[in-house]
Amino acid sequence: MSRLSVRKTYKLFIGGAFPRSESGRSYIVTSGKSEVNAARASRKDARDAVSAARKAFPGWSAATPYNRGQILYRIAEMLEGRRAQFAEEMGGGKKASLEAVDATVDRLVWYAGWSDKIASVRGSANPVAGPYFNLSTPEPTGVVALIAPADPLLGLVSVIAPAVVTGNTCVVVASEKTPLLAITLAEVLATSDLPGGVVNILTGHQAELAPWLAAHMDVNALDLTGVTDPDLALRCEQSAAENLKRVIRPATEDWPADPGVTRLTAFLETKTVWHPIGT
Repeated sequence: MSRLSVRKTYKLFIGGAFPRSESGRSYIVTSGKSEVNAARASRKDARDAVSAARKAFPGWSAATPYNRGQILYRIAEMLEGRRAQFAEEMGGGKKASLEAVDATVDRLVWYAGWSDKIASVRGSANPVAGPYFNLSTPEPTGVVALIAPADPLLGLVSVIAPAVVTGNTCVVVASEKTPLLAITLAEVLATSDLPGGVVNILTGHQAELAPWLAAHMDVNALDLTGVTDPDLALRCEQSAAENLKRVIRPATEDWPADPGVTRLTAFLETKTVWHPIGT
């Protein structure tokens, strides 16, 4: 007797939980030799994700840099523990897939190591003409909306890690064509020490979600790296200007290359404090 095959449905990741899209919509993506359903997030889901990120921001930004680095290191450990699963989901050659997973683990460890050092690089003691100390220190911007690149794992982690290790929280729109690794990564995040709401992952249509996140007044910064449509990128930049969001424009990235500190400093604000000497 023949049986009806049932496609697996992947959910969203919002506030540390895995809800279905409030719209009930999904779209079909290919996973290996089979087809599965990925949730198609709506504007309401995007608003919920921003609310979760905003709620998590005070606690996460107040955590010590060392603590944030240790949590990223724990994520790297858990990702390495599921190395074979991630490599299988990536498809392609087994050796190349394993190397991509290893590079992602290394990238997480690299950013974890920067957690308590970036303040020394970005901060400064400034000379002034008077009996004062003048100190500049970096602080996180707030809620960051990330449009993830097509690279489904290394590129994804390379935009998430620098944003959160510096104290920001984020809403991520996963790659439209290859969203499954993002949701599998969400399973790692959910079982790590990362507080709920620090990273929120939406799957769905980029053109549907990106403009609403760009226009959202409670989003403080926008990373358009994964946007491939120049017209969509322009509309998002124009919307982002309404509340002076920091914006990373679309660009071709060499993800395996040394990332430098550009993304670490992209979503930091500099606070300068004056203090009288001798008091």
